Amino acid sequence: MDRMIYIGLSGAKQALDQQASVANNMANASTPGFRAQINSFRAVPVTGEEMGTRAMVVATTPGADMSAGPLTQTGRALDVAVRGDGWLTVQMPDGSEAYTRLGSLQVGAEGQITTMNSRPVMGDAGPLVVPPGSSLVVGGDGVITAIGAGDPVVGAAEVGRLKLVNPANADLVRGDDGLFRMQAGRPAPQADPDVRLQTGALEGSNVNPVEVMVQMISNARRFEMQMKTVQTAESNDQQANKLLGNG
Repeated sequence: MDRMIYIGLSGAKQALDQQASVANNMANASTPGFRAQINSFRAVPVTGEEMGTRAMVVATTPGADMSAGPLTQTGRALDVAVRGDGWLTVQMPDGSEAYTRLGSLQVGAEGQITTMNSRPVMGDAGPLVVPPGSSLVVGGDGVITAIGAGDPVVGAAEVGRLKLVNPANADLVRGDDGLFRMQAGRPAPQADPDVRLQTGALEGSNVNPVEVMVQMISNARRFEMQMKTVQTAESNDQQANKLLGNG
C-alpha cells in the first residue's frame, strides 16, 4: 500500500512545484528580456531495505527556454536588444559578472551606465562611465559614443564598448534575481565581437501566455489525479483494516 502513497505524494508535490514555476512564467509574460523557466522530472527509486519497488518523483535539470523573445521598437537611444544569441554583461555588488537580455540602459547622476535595475553595465575594461549631460549613441557593435551639448556629431568621442558575450547555454544558470551566471567553476566568458545589437528596441519576454495557461490547467489536473491516488490508498487501507478486524 505504501508504494501507492509514495507515487501519489511525490507526484503531487512535484506538480505543485511545477505550478509555481509556471505561475512565475505567467507573471513575467510582459517582462522585457525574460526567459521562461523549464522544469523536468524523473523517477528515482527509494533506497533502503525492502524498498526496491518504491519510487519517487524529483525535479531534474531545471533550466530556461533560451529562445528569443519578440522585438519591440521604442525609438529610445539607450534601448538595445541583442540580435540572435548573446548577452549583455552587468556587475554584481560582489564584483562578479552576470548576464541579461534586458537592454533598457540608464545613465546615473555620476555618468555610470546601468540597467533598469541599477546594475552597472560592463564594458571591455570594466563598468562604463560617460561624461554627465552628454547624449549617447550606441552602435550595433556595442560601441558607445558621447556627444556633448552643442558639439558636432562628427568626431564624437568613443567612451567604451559594451561587453557582449555569447557563452554556451548549458554553461549558464539562472539566479533568483532573474540574471544568469556561469556555472560554478566556469570562467567568465570573453567579449564576443560577433554579437550584434539593435538600437532603439527592446526584447520582450519569450513566454507564450496561451501555452502557460494550458500548462497551468494541465498541472492542476495532474495534482488532482495524484491526490485521488492518495485517497484511493487511504480507502483501501480502511477496507483492509475492516477485513482484519472482522477476522
